Amino acid sequence: MEATVAITKADTLKPKPHPDELQFGKTFTDHMFTMQYTSEKGWIQPEIKPYAPVEIDPAAMVFHYSQSVFEGLKAYKDPEGNVVLFRPDENFKRLNRSNKRLSIPPVNEELVLDYLKQLLELEKDWIPTAEGTSLYIRPFIIATEPSLQVAPAHQYQFFIILSPVGSYYPEGIHPVSISVESHFTRAARGGTGTAKTGGNYSSGYNAQAKASNEGHAQVLWLDGVEKKYVEEVGSMNVFFKIDGEIITPELNDSILQGVTRKSVLDLLRYWEMPVSERKISMQEIYEAHQEGRLEEAFGSGTAAVISPIGELSWKDETMIINGRSTGDVTASLYQTLTSIQTGKQEDPFDWTVVVPT
Repeated sequence: MEATVAITKADTLKPKPHPDELQFGKTFTDHMFTMQYTSEKGWIQPEIKPYAPVEIDPAAMVFHYSQSVFEGLKAYKDPEGNVVLFRPDENFKRLNRSNKRLSIPPVNEELVLDYLKQLLELEKDWIPTAEGTSLYIRPFIIATEPSLQVAPAHQYQFFIILSPVGSYYPEGIHPVSISVESHFTRAARGGTGTAKTGGNYSSGYNAQAKASNEGHAQVLWLDGVEKKYVEEVGSMNVFFKIDGEIITPELNDSILQGVTRKSVLDLLRYWEMPVSERKISMQEIYEAHQEGRLEEAFGSGTAAVISPIGELSWKDETMIINGRSTGDVTASLYQTLTSIQTGKQEDPFDWTVVVPT
């Protein structure tokens, strides 16, 4: 793989949107990163160039067999104006885990991070600085070989695109209502649930539509075999505080290994709070609620960081959690993580990476 990246700057720059007008994933910066793969030469031609549509053969295998993976992370500006990334090495490690599951060649994690830093250096003025805003980073890989053979492709293209995003909580952090899905399955052991690949998300649209129509913000998925054990929320890992202990489902090959999830666990253990990663059933959660022992629930993910859960709808039962108020642990996690991410609080873990500009 080449160690340098060719840079072609855009002739005309786009106007920057007002922070109050930002929607998630609707606005994109002036430039993007691309890199090609062939089975003969490996990953070649790293390039930063103007953001533009991509020409691709109709027979490209990504269209027919969904051989693709992606990641999601964010860039921030700290109080001194430095560009800061939060645990980007973990995202590129996970990208390669997804690559392995989808039979896509691995990328050099250190080089790809360096390419991202160069892209951010060029696009640093796109990073919004209003409270709660950030620059969302979407690396992704697609199979581009024109072939209808049912086999791994021999050609791929890697992209990084950037999108300024507004605050996930423009009116302040507030608990959401979650519907527990008992019919549809997101993933099963031995499948692709632990990989970030597009089909995992589009297969959940019908369940999400049903939940939305019933007034819920997200779907909570159960295991694909017994429909008994909690796995994850649509776009987040999930945590429950029961009798003072924070419990999250243990990782298996049907649960995404979230970077924010890992950070939450590290932070809770740093605070010396009781934490466990284990199987937890909806029946256990329901009984804890009935007995007044379910104290808090929240999700964790890149977009929201921490999302408090105020209500769980399961079968014919509605469980109100902490009076639909954000719990103390949930609030502390949100405040601490966002403060570390934006450089407003000391980072005792060396999670943040300052990008030279």
